[in-house]
Amino acid sequence: MTRDAVVVVGQLVASERRRQRRTAAELAERAGISRDTLYRVEHGDPTVAIGTALELLVLLGVPLFATDADGLARQVASGRQLLALLPDRVRPDTRKPDDDF
Repeated sequence: MTRDAVVVVGQLVASERRRQRRTAAELAERAGISRDTLYRVEHGDPTVAIGTALELLVLLGVPLFATDADGLARQVASGRQLLALLPDRVRPDTRKPDDDF
């Protein structure tokens, strides 16, 4: 699933870049990356930093999680609230498969 997700992100970048009639050189320069890195993102290379791929989507105007900055800020706040309720550390599960819960 991870590999497929990376490929989908690359397809989104490539298709939106072409739809907007932007050259690879132009988008790469705007993102501060090499054309080779852009090529790798567009072809689903899983070794490219996730921040790079997300930055390309943002530069192209592709919505990531929310359709606006306020919505994304609300998601960040909600995530922080959830994480505040959960323990900072998780201990390994030492129960045996036949232990009752």
